[in-house]
Amino acid sequence: MPSAVQESPVAERPGPTEPRRSPRTLRYLTLAVAALLLLGVGWTAATLAIGRTPGDESAEAGFARDMSRHHAQAVEMAMLAYAKGQDPAIRQLGYDMALTQQAQIGHMQRWLQEWELLPTGSRPAMEWMPDGVTVDENGLMPGMATRDEIGRLHEAQGAEVDPLFIELMIKHHIGGVHMVDGLLKVSDRAEVVRLAQAMKQAQQKEINELRKLQQAG
Repeated sequence: MPSAVQESPVAERPGPTEPRRSPRTLRYLTLAVAALLLLGVGWTAATLAIGRTPGDESAEAGFARDMSRHHAQAVEMAMLAYAKGQDPAIRQLGYDMALTQQAQIGHMQRWLQEWELLPTGSRPAMEWMPDGVTVDENGLMPGMATRDEIGRLHEAQGAEVDPLFIELMIKHHIGGVHMVDGLLKVSDRAEVVRLAQAMKQAQQKEINELRKLQQAG
């Protein structure tokens, strides 16, 4: 009977061993994880801050409401200048102002809708201004014409139209720029700041154009 072949036991291969990390390496890993956690917390906080919408009593809401009313009067005067102005430059300026400021009213009203706020608020006009500027004795914001002045512009004919429009619109724009400056002191909301700066640039340019026309007349 053949002898059984005795199988030699198969030696077990040693499994992979965990690399040993030095205390310095562990310290670096801990610091890296902590830094990532802090970065995540900071990013989350920044995201929440950016995503927070202005409230009903915020400067942004007050500006959107008040500047919409301010612009509406400018549009009314600009359309009168476009319809009745004697100088072609006045008519063109009136047309451009009306289009620009009506479009800006649309932007501001859309903000209020996106922020789920009403077009009018509970706070008095101009209460959001940081330097305490309020409405005048007629309840008008800076630079706005009185109803008598608007009535005069409606009734003006011929050579009366251009100088009256120039006078009222320069005053109106100066008041508007003052309101923009007030908003820029207190707001860092990107879309609001962007539009406010565009308003200021356009109105300062138009003030210069109106003054040139005033001097030429």
